[in-house]
Amino acid sequence: MLKDKVKQIFIEPFKALENKTFAKLYVSQTISLLGDAISWVGLALLAYQIDKENSSKILATALTLRVTAFIIFSPFAGVLADKVDRKKILYMTHFIRMAIICCLPFITAKWHIYLLVFLLNVFNAFFTPTYRAIIPQIIEGKYFREAVGLSTATFQILGILGPGFAGIIAVWFGARDIFFLDGLSFIIAAMLILSIPGAELQKGVSLEAQDSKTTWNDVINGIKFLFGNKTLRFALSIEFISAIAGACILVNSISHVKNNLLLSDKYYGWLMAAFGIGAAVAAFLLGSLDKTKTRSISLVSGALLLGVSISFANYVPYTALIVFWLFAGLGQSLAEMPSETLIAENIESDNQGKVYGSHFAFSHLWWAIAYPIAGYLGTNFPKADFLYGGIATMALGLIAILIFRPSLNMNEKLINR
Repeated sequence: MLKDKVKQIFIEPFKALENKTFAKLYVSQTISLLGDAISWVGLALLAYQIDKENSSKILATALTLRVTAFIIFSPFAGVLADKVDRKKILYMTHFIRMAIICCLPFITAKWHIYLLVFLLNVFNAFFTPTYRAIIPQIIEGKYFREAVGLSTATFQILGILGPGFAGIIAVWFGARDIFFLDGLSFIIAAMLILSIPGAELQKGVSLEAQDSKTTWNDVINGIKFLFGNKTLRFALSIEFISAIAGACILVNSISHVKNNLLLSDKYYGWLMAAFGIGAAVAAFLLGSLDKTKTRSISLVSGALLLGVSISFANYVPYTALIVFWLFAGLGQSLAEMPSETLIAENIESDNQGKVYGSHFAFSHLWWAIAYPIAGYLGTNFPKADFLYGGIATMALGLIAILIFRPSLNMNEKLINR
């Protein structure tokens, strides 16, 4: 009996692939993510070629521009997803990003990187909310969580394996020609999208939403719907808390491994792989394990896991740190993933595009705030940065639970229904 239950938990996430439309979108996303991993490795190599002394600064600026593009354009992208042919948004953003990526081999200056990375992520900002708004419309309700979990787990796994694979390819193709492979991945992904009937991707879009001419009001309404629901507010507060802990891990792990533990780069690689594996496992199983309406079990346990995991990081040996980072990865997915399914379950289908767009913007805004906090802790308290980050995570988590206690009510009615 237990064996059958365990087998069901591991098989259930793949049930969503029985839906042919989702299967094509999922394969398309996977190919694109692999191409992205190739490009980020290529970008690091290119930054080093252009300015060896300031390559880290170039990449940090590029990442900041990436987040900035998401924050500015995602709310408008979500509105567009409710107005325009979604199939056209998906394949056009693929072809445009392909063209931008194929310009990278020819650049010769830092500002070229900044401009192209910003433009690339403007169109990423239009693609992602549209993609997320489509999934709940094409997947049966009972498999929607599994579909989200499968997509997120794939993202995490490729985040671990992709750079290694890309590094091998870079040896063969070189730092510049590697971008053409990413361009090819966009073409293949776009062709898969073009093979999907347009009507399948337009499910849930109302004529009223399509005919709306008030773009700015729709952006505001998307934000209002996002923060107007108590369950979503609670999920967003936990996402902010998880961003602080996650930023501490991403920003300060390398310094801790190199300066405090006095270990080489490969140990940092294994440490971050453990974090990614934990996140992938949680993403893969979350839909099967947490069936509650508000996902309060996942959200609270995720924040707690993150806070506890990083609190002891400054005071344990490397082997223990690997275990803590594995649990931190579990906590990261548990704290961040529920929002996507909660939007689908709490917001009317004709408003979901604008709400997904707003959520994508605010979730990246949280990271834009969290990165400087993590940097400040790492710079000023290098021997206790994770301790202070963990205390902040748990304290803010407790405050969020106390303030948003009504959102844990399992009988809360859905907004707009």
